[in-house]
Amino acid sequence: MSCLALGALAVPIAMAEDGKALKDRQHQAKRQIQHAKQDLDESSSQVRRTAAALDRARAELAAAQADLRAANAKLHAAQLRDDAMQKRLDTAEKRLATAQQDLVDGQAALEAQRLSLTDTITDIYEQGDPGLVAFSSLLKSRSTTDLTRQEAYNAAVVGREAYAYDDLHAAEVLLKVREGQVQDARDAVEVERRSAAEHLVTMQRLRKASGTALAKVRTLVVSSARAKSAAWAARKHDLHDLQVAKQREQKVRKQILAEARRARGGYRGSTNGLLMRPVPGPVTSSYGFRIHPIYGYWGLHDGTDFGVSCGEGMKAVAGGRVIAKYWSDVYGNRLYVSLGNINGKNVTAVYNHATGYRVGVGERVRQGEVVGYVGSTGWSTGCHLHFTILVNGNAVDPMKWL
Repeated sequence: MSCLALGALAVPIAMAEDGKALKDRQHQAKRQIQHAKQDLDESSSQVRRTAAALDRARAELAAAQADLRAANAKLHAAQLRDDAMQKRLDTAEKRLATAQQDLVDGQAALEAQRLSLTDTITDIYEQGDPGLVAFSSLLKSRSTTDLTRQEAYNAAVVGREAYAYDDLHAAEVLLKVREGQVQDARDAVEVERRSAAEHLVTMQRLRKASGTALAKVRTLVVSSARAKSAAWAARKHDLHDLQVAKQREQKVRKQILAEARRARGGYRGSTNGLLMRPVPGPVTSSYGFRIHPIYGYWGLHDGTDFGVSCGEGMKAVAGGRVIAKYWSDVYGNRLYVSLGNINGKNVTAVYNHATGYRVGVGERVRQGEVVGYVGSTGWSTGCHLHFTILVNGNAVDPMKWL
């Protein structure tokens, strides 16, 4: 593992590159996507935990907000239905009120009709029994004309009585109809009221669900804010650790450059395959630029990660001298072995995250000698060796040398 450039932790690296170089860099980033898990080593365990907690909090908040939207949508639909049901109930109650008033009016009309019939019959019979009067008039008729006139009169009297009875019957029939209308209206109102009562229970349940969802959202908003604050605090701590690590690196780099200026002679020739592999494990994360999985910036993974078990011996890739050994909160146990001048430039091998080292500063080592043991110290998610090659203090791709 290796930390990316210090400035990149705060802001994305701004590089003046032409279009082709930028495309090449983008393609390289895509190729490195398979190393995302190993790149989690580019941050502390605290940052990883807080970042994961923040992701969970955001996911839970998003889910709760979706639940709230769904609950409110159901409540809104139920409210629309409630409004429609209330309108139907109002209409039914108005119909009932109208039918009841019509019934009252009908009862009054029937009573008036009965009184009218009584008055009519009384008036008719005050003049004598219509049948006897008609028979008497027949006996008293002196001519055909008198008989015809008297028959017409008698028919009018009888018709008046029949009409009075017909009107009473019609009023009674109409009253029956209105009584039926009142009952139908009552039934309709009862149906609407039962439906409204049942829907009220639904509305209460939906309001409670909406309130519960809203309370959950409010709680998760607070949790998300706390998770975000914790994540930023952890990142700030990482930045401090990284600054300390870079300061220490700069001191070693000055030492390397000073040795490079004093050195004479050294190896000249091909560097491809010049150095032996430090461990036998497979490459789990390559050297190169990539997007950080936690911070999201573009930066350099300045070495090659080898996936090996804890305790695996790490070998000197060539003969050289130990020039630095120290603890870093970022890199864990670090060891710098100067390999001397190669083609006029100082070459240094750096071993990181070890459980410990067998050699001390100033000691000389032979190629193949075990200098320490693989571990998972510093910013690391598991046992591995992060191996770096420095040329005049600058990181290069180790695989071009091994």
